Amino acid sequence: MTTTPLPGHPHFALRGDELFAEELRLGDLARQHGTPLFVYSKASMLAALAAYQRGFAGRKAQICYAMKANSSLGILQVFAQAGCGFDIVSGGELERVLAVGGAAKDIIFSGVGKTRAEIRRALDVGIGCFNVESEAELEVLSDLAVAAGKTAPVSIRVNPDVDPKTHPYISTGLRGNKFGVAHARTLAAYQRAAALPGLKVVGIDCHIGSQITDESPYLDAMDRVLDLVQAVEAAGIPLHHIDFGGGLGIAYNGDQPPAADALWRKLFAKLDARGFGDRQFMIEPGRSLTGNAGVCVTEVLYLKPGEDKNFCIIDAAMNDLPRPAMYQAFHAIVPVKPASGPAQTYDVVGPVCESGDWIGRDRALAVKPGDLLAVLSAGAYCMSMASNYNARGRAAEVLVDGGRAHLIRERETAADLMRSERLAS
Repeated sequence: MTTTPLPGHPHFALRGDELFAEELRLGDLARQHGTPLFVYSKASMLAALAAYQRGFAGRKAQICYAMKANSSLGILQVFAQAGCGFDIVSGGELERVLAVGGAAKDIIFSGVGKTRAEIRRALDVGIGCFNVESEAELEVLSDLAVAAGKTAPVSIRVNPDVDPKTHPYISTGLRGNKFGVAHARTLAAYQRAAALPGLKVVGIDCHIGSQITDESPYLDAMDRVLDLVQAVEAAGIPLHHIDFGGGLGIAYNGDQPPAADALWRKLFAKLDARGFGDRQFMIEPGRSLTGNAGVCVTEVLYLKPGEDKNFCIIDAAMNDLPRPAMYQAFHAIVPVKPASGPAQTYDVVGPVCESGDWIGRDRALAVKPGDLLAVLSAGAYCMSMASNYNARGRAAEVLVDGGRAHLIRERETAADLMRSERLAS
């Protein structure tokens, strides 16, 4: 049987005339669990993680999975068992890490709007570091730590004003973005943090955006952060670790992001040249670990010819796969069992009552109602951003490990959606 891996998705392959995830047929999984269905490859996630581990070989480093990319418990379990820490941005994410046995000391808490309740809970469990994003947050964190009789480890997230050359909605390191402390205010913020009771300065943090496919923004940001490290330490404030965030992109549509190990070889060359190569480093990859490890399997419901467009209507929608509607993002769409007939050009759309409910524009497909399609690169920012719009239950999720499939999320029912609601008395 001929095996043809999908480009950029080595653990998803055509074997003969059927698409497999590792050792299992996607069609069989869809028949067993229904559609739409998210299917993840454990081997793919671990292979992506291994590239970072190769890049950090021989260095003092900690990889913290940025769980906003995909916070499903079964996915978090994979990374916890692989020894990763976690980058969180909410109290809910904190509880999910703890639920899978993640160590609190390996958690970094980022985000511009941490509530007092979230901070108290993070202090109680003893997280590893708060990535502070404003001077006002320093004051609140100090007050809460003193009241709790605890010391909060802090790192200040710096906004280096570096263009990551990505979609404006996922750019985070420019002057006009809401994230981080302005480059010019960084030294003053560190001096204030060092003077406040209940705080212990432990590091510096920088994250410039997501889906970055060019190495130059990382190199530029590193130079600006290292300049700040020198300035802060010259003021008598030692920094134990340097956190360069995440943001490395994946191949959605012919993109060519640098490999994680190759990128970090270049970054460490710069660090060594500037005398910082022996520091403790932290990074927070998300999409690059899970994005190409997942697909969404969906059934073709109807083919609808139109005057200007032909429509392929599927049972997955913008509530399942929000990236196209939100970012005009591209996801490759391939048949689970390719047909031999002539292809037609379709807009692939879902059943949600919105004109923005499209998954792919102008796709050449040979399909008929009842066929299955796989929407690729669906492992990041799909399920974690999924909604119940139009009272649609969220899809089921399956984690494939070789020849075994683990149902890691049951499909939501109408009863699930209404469980916490009450009629007015």
